Amino acid sequence: MKIINSTQNKNLKQLCKLHTKKERDHTVLFLVEYANMIEEAECAQFLMEVFLLEGMNPFFEDRTTFCSAPVLQKLSNQNSQAKIIGLCKKPKQDPVQENAVLILDDIQDPGNAGTLIRTAFSFGIDKIYCSEHTVDFYNPKVLQASQGAIFHIPIQRDNLQNVISAHQKKGMRILGTCLHQKSVPLSQVRVQEPYGIVLGNEGQGVHPELLDLCDDLIKIEMEQFESLNVAIAGGILMYTLRSRFHHA
Repeated sequence: MKIINSTQNKNLKQLCKLHTKKERDHTVLFLVEYANMIEEAECAQFLMEVFLLEGMNPFFEDRTTFCSAPVLQKLSNQNSQAKIIGLCKKPKQDPVQENAVLILDDIQDPGNAGTLIRTAFSFGIDKIYCSEHTVDFYNPKVLQASQGAIFHIPIQRDNLQNVISAHQKKGMRILGTCLHQKSVPLSQVRVQEPYGIVLGNEGQGVHPELLDLCDDLIKIEMEQFESLNVAIAGGILMYTLRSRFHHA
């Protein structure tokens, strides 16, 4: 039985480095908290080890390390009274076919990013592409907002101009979102798979050079205000387009 009681433990100090993006990128490892996240990680076969508060019943006998409360508190990134923390390897999986993709241009808010991952998985998006300057998807706040969906949908950080062009060459129709005079109201959009949805930065929207590459520009009609939170807008778009395709 493995036990860590001291906050000066060398292994613990190494694990705490995973609080930084640099270390997560270098090791291809990250930490998750809460039982539901650990269950999702195990289900997707990305869970490597569990750190559990001493005295609790182990989840996985062969991969459990018991820890004192101060140790788990140091390992936690949520400022909570952590009872269980999982060590995971970053998912690497590619869809068999890309019928619908989500393209994220410089999304900055962790809550928005996590919600978009969760929504994309819920509404049948096959893969997510994001720009180099999009928030780190293994940021603890992103992970928590994703509610485990991060383990079930492929995500790739890439040059979005290249991503859009490559998918168009394969016959994918790319839909850019913006409040432009040329934008078509969502109620008038008719789409067949394969298609891609481009969502932009919370403050600046989609970069003009990406909009220029899109096959169509679309907008969500509203009675009040001009724009929606990007995660809410993304959810409306993903649900609406999927529903129309499946009921076409």
